[in-house]
Amino acid sequence: MNPETTIRAELDKYLRDNDLTVSQFSKISGIHSGTLSRLVSGNRPIAMQQLERITSGMGLGEGALYDLYVDECFVHSAPNWRRLGPFLHRCAELNKLECIRRIAANLMDNLMYAQVLFETAEDFFNNDKYEAAAILYESVAESEKYQHSERLALCQYRLFKIALGYDQDANLRAAVYFEYFVERLDESDQLDALRDLANIYTSLHRWSNVDSLAKRMGEKAFIQYENKYKKYISRAEQKEPEKPLCFYILYSYLLRASVSHENGDYEQAMQYAALYSDSSWIREDSEEAKWIMEQFKEWAVANTYLHRLMNGEVEVLSEYVAYIKTRENEVLPAFIKIMQAANRIGFNADEVITQFQSHLMYKEHRSKLGKLSMQVMSDKYTNLLCELATYYMRTNKYKKSVYYILKSLELSVKINNDSCVIQCVGLFEEIRHLTTRENQEKYKKLISEVQRLNEKKNEYVAGCF
Repeated sequence: MNPETTIRAELDKYLRDNDLTVSQFSKISGIHSGTLSRLVSGNRPIAMQQLERITSGMGLGEGALYDLYVDECFVHSAPNWRRLGPFLHRCAELNKLECIRRIAANLMDNLMYAQVLFETAEDFFNNDKYEAAAILYESVAESEKYQHSERLALCQYRLFKIALGYDQDANLRAAVYFEYFVERLDESDQLDALRDLANIYTSLHRWSNVDSLAKRMGEKAFIQYENKYKKYISRAEQKEPEKPLCFYILYSYLLRASVSHENGDYEQAMQYAALYSDSSWIREDSEEAKWIMEQFKEWAVANTYLHRLMNGEVEVLSEYVAYIKTRENEVLPAFIKIMQAANRIGFNADEVITQFQSHLMYKEHRSKLGKLSMQVMSDKYTNLLCELATYYMRTNKYKKSVYYILKSLELSVKINNDSCVIQCVGLFEEIRHLTTRENQEKYKKLISEVQRLNEKKNEYVAGCF
């Protein structure tokens, strides 16, 4: 299609090539003949519904004329939001992202469109049209980069969430970039943003970041909680965070317990567990708040067993296993920690592995508070495989060890988990002489992929300077 052509020229050519009159095409397309005649003559702008009927009548695929429509209606003429809004939504449905990008670039020359584009991006985001939403958020953010506005911060928050995926390096870059904007968000959004950042840093094992973010989240949530329930303070209607305020206070204790655990301070971890199991201070009485209190109490019981086990109290293992067996969604994180304890302390975990065999398959996990993030679950599963590989090597079951080394390495490469890659490489090299040629070939391919990813990282770093 000639880039300088128009929809009217395309339609006129179609009519001539197929020996059709305006009246005949009117019947094919369902557009009134008088209206169609004015459209062909250029005396009437083309509405979205008419564009779709013309496209269908000409036997073209959906969206085939959208590039021309962008030129005629939104680039070379003054945009009309009554036509533009529905068109953007239709582009998102058909994944016509380049059309959205061109319109956004054109509109942001005029800042009056920032709000409607932001609202459209929010619609896209809430309906899982993330690529289309990202284009609009980026355009609005670019137009407001010197404004230090809450809307700019919210755009960056959405872009951060859209950017998250399996690649841990990319997740880290997104987190570091977004963290600067947190304090510009509305107070309620700050709590969710700090939680999301803490979850990403948890999956990256950056425990000092997790502790700092958890502390900030807890302090902010406590202040909001106190203000909300001081009846003598007159409070205007305010935006609420995603969950009841008590959640963020309890979750900050849970995160800080995790940090203490990872740092080997199991006594402090148990002190935090006591804090997030205590709901005596909570004044919310909604069903959701009750679920939150119940979930944190369950976590406190399970995690206290874990802290004691890691502290060398192997006698609690049977009680710990019995407790988590009745709680399907708590098995995977517990399984990982039991294997870590077995490798660190040196006890036999064969029976535990047999009981939890079904959890060696990757699957989505949920708690009473919702689905666990993909980043956290991928990291947990990768670490479980690595711990199993270590356990079987320690117990001289080399065939099983190699199997889990390669599985862990494969997933580590997929999610760009450098720490697990290093651990897997160390394990494999230690028993390379006991592996088959087939396993060595698979290992070689995975290492080649690691090298390719490292070259890509180096190119990215070089491009930053």
